[in-house]
Amino acid sequence: MPIDWTTVPEADAVGRELHGLMEELFPVPRSLTGDGVRATLARIGEDVPLRTVELPTGTQVFDWTLPREWNVREARIEGPDGARVVDVADSSLHLLGYSVPVDTTVDLATLREHLHTDPRDPDVVPYRTSYWAERWGFCTSRRVAEALPEGEYRVRIDATLADGHVTYGEVALDGERDGVVLLTTTVCHPALANDNLSGMAVLAGLARVLAAQDRLHHTFRLVWSPGTIGPLCWLHTNPDLVDRVRHGFAVSCVGDPGPLTYKRSRRENAAVDRAAEVVLRDRPGATVRPWTPYGGDERQFCSPGFDLPFGALSRTPADAFPEYHSSADDLELVRPEALGDSLHAALAIVDALERDETLVNASPYGEPQLGRRGLYRSLAGGSSEEAAILWVLSLSDGTAGLLDVAARSGLPFPAIREAADALLDAGLLVREGDAQAGSGS
Repeated sequence: MPIDWTTVPEADAVGRELHGLMEELFPVPRSLTGDGVRATLARIGEDVPLRTVELPTGTQVFDWTLPREWNVREARIEGPDGARVVDVADSSLHLLGYSVPVDTTVDLATLREHLHTDPRDPDVVPYRTSYWAERWGFCTSRRVAEALPEGEYRVRIDATLADGHVTYGEVALDGERDGVVLLTTTVCHPALANDNLSGMAVLAGLARVLAAQDRLHHTFRLVWSPGTIGPLCWLHTNPDLVDRVRHGFAVSCVGDPGPLTYKRSRRENAAVDRAAEVVLRDRPGATVRPWTPYGGDERQFCSPGFDLPFGALSRTPADAFPEYHSSADDLELVRPEALGDSLHAALAIVDALERDETLVNASPYGEPQLGRRGLYRSLAGGSSEEAAILWVLSLSDGTAGLLDVAARSGLPFPAIREAADALLDAGLLVREGDAQAGSGS
């Protein structure tokens, strides 16, 4: 069924709503696991019908063993004079992700071995993690690190690294078809706005719109999960759904002012790739990029054993904006109008997937007489409408879907869908299996 766009706020309005959600979630300390992830999902669940799924530490998920859960109460460095030099209370970026507990005094040389700075910018705090190797560390600006005086430093990390769970959230919306559309984003990044609070917020907006639809053709699954291990957990816990995934894409880095970018699935020409190409074709500056094995959730869903038709939607891709993985990726970088535009683009892709179908020309021997069926009058002399009708008739041989027609013709998908509906009403198109083509009417 088509998306009811009357349920979708204007881009600027919905962008402001999504930015407001980001402001609420920005201070929440998130990581691969832990209470911050659960708190984030609980807040999103206030707006959409989200359920949480938890898999215990030690669970074997394909080639991975799920890690221990990490939670932090406090973490700080005190200088020789007792003043706090670095404090996680100021920003969760200040602590190396998954740092082990420590309470000790070290000299400056030893401390420097555990300090991480950004080589690109002396004034930003980098985002660093150590999920799979036990160590401790802090992150600060290079300017602060270089100004530290000689002396003894008190280091305290009050954290727990213990058996717990990997947690992800899912919204399930059943449709008329068994085929699944899978939409995902990551939830493990702390205090980073574009990468990837923007993805969390836009996916929440998508869930809210889709949940408001009276009918959906496809079954939808929208998933918020920690990077790498989260998609693997979803694949592990949903073997019955994996073979039903017909389309999907990750939503990430969708709030910066750059133009939209779509990365193709590993298949390169899946229906979702064509839908994104058709939708982004008419958006200024937008690009469609080839598949690469570097990225986010798409790496897991497109791995050779699954090879799902799954792409990735962003604005400026993750490591292509200078603020990436640093404290400069803040709420000022993310623009409400960009969030709204990203939501509308993602919905347009979903709408095209919902409305795509393969049709058969019921009068394939020569061009049918359109005038006596009132189609020329309904076109009101518009050349683009006439072109859409002729393209649909030309390619509707039972092998090409409407997305294929839009991609090959260069015409917008809504125009192709409108032409197909007019031809169906006139009896010049039939759905596969409904009737025999070639009646010569």
